Amino acid sequence: MDIQSKVEKREHWSKKREYILASAGNVVGLGNVWRFPYLCYKNGGGAFLLPYLFFAVLCGMPLFLLETVIGQYTQEGTITCWTKLCPLAQGNEVISLYSRVYSIVLAWALLYLVYCFRDPLPWATCNNSWNTDRCVDITSANQTAVHSDNVTIDWTLGNLTKSSVSEFWERQVLSISAGIEEPGAVKWEVLLCLLACWVACYFSIWKGVRSAGKVVYFTAVFPYVMLAILLVRGLTLPGAWEGVVYYLYPDPSRLADLQVWMDACAQVLFSYGVSSGSLITLGSYNRKNNNCYKDSLWLCALNSTTSFVAGFTVFSALGFMAYKQGIPINMVVESGPGLAFIAFPQAAAMMPVPQLWAACFFLMLILLGIDTVTITSSVIDMFPGQMRRPWRREVFLIVFCLFCFIIQISLTTQGGVYLFQLTDHYAANGACILFVGLLQCGAVGWGFGAERMCDVVEDMTGHRPSVFFKLCWRYFTPLISVVCFVGFFLDYQPLTSNGGYMYPNWAYHLGWVMALSSVVVAPIWAVSKICLTSTLMTAQGGAGPSAATSRGERRKTG
Repeated sequence: MDIQSKVEKREHWSKKREYILASAGNVVGLGNVWRFPYLCYKNGGGAFLLPYLFFAVLCGMPLFLLETVIGQYTQEGTITCWTKLCPLAQGNEVISLYSRVYSIVLAWALLYLVYCFRDPLPWATCNNSWNTDRCVDITSANQTAVHSDNVTIDWTLGNLTKSSVSEFWERQVLSISAGIEEPGAVKWEVLLCLLACWVACYFSIWKGVRSAGKVVYFTAVFPYVMLAILLVRGLTLPGAWEGVVYYLYPDPSRLADLQVWMDACAQVLFSYGVSSGSLITLGSYNRKNNNCYKDSLWLCALNSTTSFVAGFTVFSALGFMAYKQGIPINMVVESGPGLAFIAFPQAAAMMPVPQLWAACFFLMLILLGIDTVTITSSVIDMFPGQMRRPWRREVFLIVFCLFCFIIQISLTTQGGVYLFQLTDHYAANGACILFVGLLQCGAVGWGFGAERMCDVVEDMTGHRPSVFFKLCWRYFTPLISVVCFVGFFLDYQPLTSNGGYMYPNWAYHLGWVMALSSVVVAPIWAVSKICLTSTLMTAQGGAGPSAATSRGERRKTG
């Protein structure tokens, strides 16, 4: 009896706002800042908002609400929750393992943050040991001199020169190798920053929602403060409005391109955080009577609004860069890591008090990337009798964080950025997220029952969901998921780096293995479960229900 009394009960959020802030910090992340603005520019400006809103309404919001309701109703993590809904759907959370790869982005941002306290900023000049003869000082306007021989070079010569911020990113931070087949040495500065990120992650969740609920007051609110400051500062820069116009100018002809719709679908799923297990886990710590229906709608609106507003922040800075350098905006636009670690540092270096604006930006990136580790909650829910005893969770978290850190050491090598891009492109892409979302809709809409799930929402919140969501869970979202899943394969392009580097064949095979591992586990689990159940029924009853009926008739006869 004394042993049983030491088993801790499952926790709940102390206050509702802790859940709201934790969910906001989870869904509003790196994709809102570095991916949405670029995709909007690339895919028709304002016209891109049409496919984005289409997928947000028909896929993003229904899946967001569905996962939140699943967590709150079952009071279980992302693995064990399906035992109460549809046991065949277990095993669809492998993709959440690959999402840990984005910890390396936090390590890069932390390293940049450390460099922000130098005067001048190390990426603003060509007077450093890592610079080459092709280096161009980014603080100069239209034309500038290559530092070695004072030859005047025009910015538009592109491949003949290299900006100082690009050389800092490629030669100092990454020391990038020729390809993934040349891993090179470990960058100890990046390694230490990665270790610091995992230590911070550990202490933010080591006491479960008790500690995470307090941490989110800072990690969720501060990025919005920084985003507002950077937005106001960006819009007051010369050339900013040209950047905003370039960001929003609609090109309706782009809507005929399949790639535009696939990009919109992937962006919605990625930024809403669906199919990763985090929404289920965060919702599971709510009390049963929480109005998760209203919360989900507001959080979805917050996510999309943040993405849209972040575009103004990013493109006002890019417009300023183009104005200072006298070049078109399309020559300074970069996607992904290039936008975060090349374009904005370059813009910050051109502003007054550059250290302040650079530090604000990278601190915002770090806080956007820190979220709760849902995998640990799932494991604890799988073994509550063992893991909810004093200090068991803390020890398990140490082991888990250490395991992830060791696995990610490969990302801190000189060839680590190639591995990061490979994992990002294949293992956690839109097609994999779509497949998991399709399984969830099938399990709930047809297995558990969409009407029954609406009853659950009404019982918990007192409000019955719109019939629109029931139709989405049963028909609209699964149908769109199937169409887009096929579309991703029709639109498939092999991964290449920005410099045109083609990965070796074995790397592409590795990428497909990671992609398949995200989607095949659930079907294998379901088939295994069916076969095992069938075998047990045959062993126990011979002919199942028929045998039971025969036994009942014999008892009546006797």
